[in-house]
Amino acid sequence: MEVRTRAPGKIILSGEHAVVHGSTAVAAAIDLYTRVSFRLLPPSEGDAGSVELELKDTGLAFSWPSSRLKETFSFEAIGPPLSPTPRPCSPEHSKLIASLVEEQNIPEAKIWLRSGIHAFLYLYTSIHGFKPGKVVISSELPLGSGLGSSAAFCVSLSGALLALSDAFSIDRQTKGWLELELSELELVNKWAFEGEKIIHGKPSGIDNTVSTFGSMIKFRSGELTHIRSSTPLRMLITNTKVGRNTKALVAGVSERVLKHPDAMAAVFRAVDSISKELSVIIESPTSDDVSIIAKEEKLEELMEMNQGLLQCMGVSHASIETVLRTTLKYKLASKLTGAGGGGCVLTLLPTLLSTKIVDKVIAELESCGFQCLKAEVGGKGLEVCFS
Repeated sequence: MEVRTRAPGKIILSGEHAVVHGSTAVAAAIDLYTRVSFRLLPPSEGDAGSVELELKDTGLAFSWPSSRLKETFSFEAIGPPLSPTPRPCSPEHSKLIASLVEEQNIPEAKIWLRSGIHAFLYLYTSIHGFKPGKVVISSELPLGSGLGSSAAFCVSLSGALLALSDAFSIDRQTKGWLELELSELELVNKWAFEGEKIIHGKPSGIDNTVSTFGSMIKFRSGELTHIRSSTPLRMLITNTKVGRNTKALVAGVSERVLKHPDAMAAVFRAVDSISKELSVIIESPTSDDVSIIAKEEKLEELMEMNQGLLQCMGVSHASIETVLRTTLKYKLASKLTGAGGGGCVLTLLPTLLSTKIVDKVIAELESCGFQCLKAEVGGKGLEVCFS
């Protein structure tokens, strides 16, 4: 039997950077997915089989003999291979996994894959031990652009591995995409967070939570509140393809706080107010085109204000400003999403905006070398399908 899963990426609608300093932020799922297919393999005659990983987007495949995994992960070093509940990857466990990753001779140009493969081996062996199996992964999310690609990877992988374990009691005969029970989603989210910690060190947990549960969340100082939009939101996501150093950008904002504490405190208070108002507007009911237009106009104004405050924090970039100028020509509101300094920019696409205008905007942005992705915001989280 094969299981397929898909988990969405995410965007920050409001509050990036300011959230580190106590402000409220709002994040949402987008309908751009990372997809995983997984099946357990029967061992061949005289062969214990292997654990295989295929990354379709990179054209790379990796394999570890089950016997090699069993030999590497001794009980004394890391405890029992199968754990009913998520547990952190210990330093000893991490060293053993690193040695297995090192053996794969990953191309120098793809060295960034190491942490993801490390997380894969941790999740696979923790949930399925050394059983032979094959995992195939593909994604619509550009890597390293602030759209939660690593979280979607960990969520979709954890969901697939758990779906073929004893942890879930899903009817595997049901066809089509299935949404999991709340308790099952919570378990997936905990496992995915452990994977995220391997990749990022100290993640907030926001990305994997949005990817697991979908919809939107409001968060502040570690407290999460799920919110739902009464009407669909459409966004154009422009990937500037400019890499950014998130740690340096966060440090830069903190430096401004030290230099201008009162001014920056006012900036963060303003962001907090924007995020709160944004969440109220998103949840407000709409009954006709007039109320939808009014709602979208308010959201556009809040996005523009948030972008202005992000510029005050010093996290914009020439590439981001190019996107802002381009979309403004078409009277569209945009803001950066994530760390800034490059990365991605959001542009709200009003409900009544013509396809012709959208195509013109995309053509102009792509002529600058940017990548454009259309997405619906606030949709479903992790889904599972058996075949």
